[in-house]
Amino acid sequence: MTRLSQERAPILEALNQYKSMRVVPFDVPGHKRGKGNRELTDFLGEQCLTVDVNSMKPLDNLCHPVSVIKEAEELAADAFGARHAFFMVNGTTSAVQSMVMSTCKKGDKIIMPRNVHRSAINALILSGAIPVYVNPGVNKALGISLGMALADVERAILENPDAKAVLVNNPTYYGICSNLRAITELAHRHNMLVLADEAHGTHFYFGDNLPVSAMAAGADMAAVSMHKSGGSLTQSSFLLINNALSEGHVRQIINLTQTTSGSYLLMSSLDISRRNLALRGREIFEKVSEMAEYARVEINKIGGYYAFSRELVNGDTIYDFDVTKLSVHTLEIGLAGIEIYDILRDEYDIQIEFGDIGNFLAYISIGDRQRDLERLVSSLSEIKRRFAKDKTGMLNHEYIDPLVVMAPQEAFYSEKESLPIERSAGRVCVEFVMCYPPGIPILAPGERITTEILDYIEYAKGKGCFLTGTEDSEIERINVLKGE
Repeated sequence: MTRLSQERAPILEALNQYKSMRVVPFDVPGHKRGKGNRELTDFLGEQCLTVDVNSMKPLDNLCHPVSVIKEAEELAADAFGARHAFFMVNGTTSAVQSMVMSTCKKGDKIIMPRNVHRSAINALILSGAIPVYVNPGVNKALGISLGMALADVERAILENPDAKAVLVNNPTYYGICSNLRAITELAHRHNMLVLADEAHGTHFYFGDNLPVSAMAAGADMAAVSMHKSGGSLTQSSFLLINNALSEGHVRQIINLTQTTSGSYLLMSSLDISRRNLALRGREIFEKVSEMAEYARVEINKIGGYYAFSRELVNGDTIYDFDVTKLSVHTLEIGLAGIEIYDILRDEYDIQIEFGDIGNFLAYISIGDRQRDLERLVSSLSEIKRRFAKDKTGMLNHEYIDPLVVMAPQEAFYSEKESLPIERSAGRVCVEFVMCYPPGIPILAPGERITTEILDYIEYAKGKGCFLTGTEDSEIERINVLKGE
């Protein structure tokens, strides 16, 4: 097969050609290339508004690509080593949901870690698939959930031989990777598909000395957040498929939920960013890895903080570590990760990705500069000097094994009643409770509420975590199964 030219960017080329034609628009969008909303044009710029256009013959159609979008998808598949790549404009959430819904229908079992993003459990609510949770490993010293142990995945497969698929986080938010290649080989031996949530692993495809990518490991599908480490616009992602999966069937599933008005701003950003990574990705992510390592070394010199890396690797629940992730444990200085997050933003004008109870993540990617990392390191040193306190009483765990009572879809659509959250222990939750980011549920529909979970929620609220998911925006009441 002739290798495609990664110098090409078909959607960008088509948009530039369209602009040169000076077409008079009697179609949507109604701002008419920015002329109808001067305030919007002044804010975003004419360059942006003139390519915020509708699907048409010269520009193809995302729902059924036959020309430039089709070519761009073929180039993306080639760059990522996939059989096919779909342009996703409803975010990686949509890609994860499409993976689950393409492989599982109502009543089908899917094996997955419980520390999945909410989008995976949302997919269970939409499809009616039944989760078989594999509780991830836990590093109690750091208070973080890890990957799935291979033996635990094998046990779940043997106990549920009718399961259709295994979903793997690759990597977790913190950079932890499971043994994806071994899990894939195991699942395939039992005729199960492997789905990888690679929201935080785009760079695995373009970097040396990084964990194995899902396509290289032989996985069947992968959801890839190009807008995270890949540099495209927010909400733009790829869904990759491999092996014998039907492109047409997956496209039908995507079209159940993805917009019919695909944004050419998002699609062109995917096209341009794919080209950039295909041509320069290895050089880019070598630099990113070096910057992350510099920051880790300097932060660890401060004392009290622990910026962790590959020294954690144990060959199983931490099979590998993404060295581009600057994940930092904070409890030794008596501050929760979310408190560091707030102090950095409010006192030092530094916005990191997220903070939780015991850790924070500073996301380093293709747009970062050395001097910005130096500012982060010096700010963390000053924060320790100004704000450090006794760590007594600090909560040191992030993950609580769930007590699953019923399927997420059944629970979500059941009759419910609202209770003050402090009176809900022992009841079955029918909605989500989560800190966002990272968006991993503390409680999901169908799980039993325990006093341990309520204590965690109260502690997280007290530390300033942004809690979401409940119908009550104040997270003071929670919906539970009626009459249970």
